[in-house]
Amino acid sequence: MRVFVAGATGAIGARLVPQLVERGHDVIGTTRSPERADRLRALGAEPVVLDILDRDAVRTAIGAARPDAIVHQATALTGLSDFKHFDRTFAATNQLRTEGTDALVAAAREHGVDRVVAQSYAGWPYARVGGPVKSEEDPLDPEPAPDMRPTLTAIEHLEASVVDQGGIALRYGGFYGSPDDAQLEPVRKRQFPIVGDGGGIWSFVHLDDAASATVLAVERGEPGVYNVVDDDPAPVRDWLPALAAAIGAKPPRHIPRWLARFAAGEAAVVLMTEIRGASNAKAKRLLGWNLRYPTWRDGFPASYASHASLAA
Repeated sequence: MRVFVAGATGAIGARLVPQLVERGHDVIGTTRSPERADRLRALGAEPVVLDILDRDAVRTAIGAARPDAIVHQATALTGLSDFKHFDRTFAATNQLRTEGTDALVAAAREHGVDRVVAQSYAGWPYARVGGPVKSEEDPLDPEPAPDMRPTLTAIEHLEASVVDQGGIALRYGGFYGSPDDAQLEPVRKRQFPIVGDGGGIWSFVHLDDAASATVLAVERGEPGVYNVVDDDPAPVRDWLPALAAAIGAKPPRHIPRWLARFAAGEAAVVLMTEIRGASNAKAKRLLGWNLRYPTWRDGFPASYASHASLAA
């Protein structure tokens, strides 16, 4: 297949492109930076410098590439550190999830591209009621924290636009596996505490596993939404000390909910104490997805061994 990957130098894109190439696909990869074009060539892709918010440029690029599939991996995420201004942190990504998605879907429709696969998120959007682990059939949060509402609205827009087009939305868990993960430094500095009982359930996925699920979605996925997470949703009180240990850091501090709300805002309290995890049963069943790291309990130490040795 000819696969057009928007955001091909991002966290997922840089892992996805080599996997697509290895499986015999021709990849056209976009980047907003001309300086990264050589990197895409080295990964085996044909580079295109493109701002996916430029609707006319997207139409022209898709027309020239004539792809069989479009993969939307464009984000502006650099790590979440400002919990108190959650909406501000995600503003640029939300624009890519709305206007960028609209541009890609419109170009796909115009040029007869039937397969569109887009990056969504499973980390916190599910309703904070009922059981600890949610499937794709469960509702999203009807009453998110105010600062989280714009981001949830953008996620809902992306999913509706892509699925209505007959495409696939992949709800990834929290990414890990990059040696320069932004979350590692605050954990190392003990700036990422356990809030309250630490009962918020997080779902993770190693970047390589996320990329392999994306390849399968491109090749064989039926239209719809899929959770792309590992087998082991877990509360913050379990995974955060394990991450600290994996990088050779001291255990995280504990702070009460009221202090976290004052210092970091309501979104931080929600993430640390209330969110629900996600089930990967659908992706494993329908895509035939096998994970290299079925649980973060193995993935964290394997990914961050070099950090632990430096700390020692």
